[in-house]
Amino acid sequence: MGPILLTADRAGERADQLLARLVPGLTRSAAQRLLEEGAVTLGGGPVKKNYRAAPGDVLAVALPEPEPVEAVPQDIPLDVVYEDDDVVVVNKPVGMVVHPAAGHPDGTLVNALLYHCGASLSGINGALRPGIVHRIDRDTSGLLIAAKNDFAHQALADQLQDHSLCREYEAVCVGALREEAGTVDAPIGRSQADRKRMAVDRRGGRRAVTHWQVLGRYPGHTHIRCELETGRTHQIRVHMASIGHPLLGDTVYGSKKPVPGLAGQCLHARRLTFRHPRTGERLTVECPLPDYFTQVLDRLGRQG
Repeated sequence: MGPILLTADRAGERADQLLARLVPGLTRSAAQRLLEEGAVTLGGGPVKKNYRAAPGDVLAVALPEPEPVEAVPQDIPLDVVYEDDDVVVVNKPVGMVVHPAAGHPDGTLVNALLYHCGASLSGINGALRPGIVHRIDRDTSGLLIAAKNDFAHQALADQLQDHSLCREYEAVCVGALREEAGTVDAPIGRSQADRKRMAVDRRGGRRAVTHWQVLGRYPGHTHIRCELETGRTHQIRVHMASIGHPLLGDTVYGSKKPVPGLAGQCLHARRLTFRHPRTGERLTVECPLPDYFTQVLDRLGRQG
């Protein structure tokens, strides 16, 4: 893999800050290591750690080849909500990563599925994501469907594409929504200010639609149901924050102060509705709210 080219666009920005901002997934400490190793050049010469950007400077960054990660079966308990020869639906707990990646080589849902299903998982998404049709964030709990063969995987992927695979979430957002229901129709893309975040981007983002409905009102908070028409990264979190009601506990798109009792955002994938890939039967699978969610509602104390 050849070097990537970055064009400085902020006068006086430090080299490590520029790299961490413009290279997705690169931390400041990793950027500093690249600078120390001479992996960042400007005009053919290495960029020093004290480099301050001049707008228009083009930096060449030689990123190291990613170390291969092998997904191996691990005996990790799974809450299986539905299973047959074609699909398996699990209720993922908060804190579990869906598939192996840098920083999370094991202990993921994929490792657990490999142990549970053996060789019976589709291979369309490659060795690190066998069976995975869609994802949910590490700190989001709830339902996720996996395919046991390529036929089922393609059928489910088609349903994601035509929006017939319905995903319903429940969440607690900050503030009192004025209406009882609404829709956020705003394209989402990667944030230009912080490449690790997503943002509403009306010029270059991809279409994103979230329908929401109020389930309960609490002092300073609202319990809502959200239905995804599209499935962009962090979609519910970005959309609710964009209308001034970030999810409770979301330290990325809301308050930076963590909420006691919450590992992240208060968001649970409650219900999945899909056509069975082999029979065509319309199936709805749901799971209850987890303890952390109900405890949040108890602490807030419902109005009325």
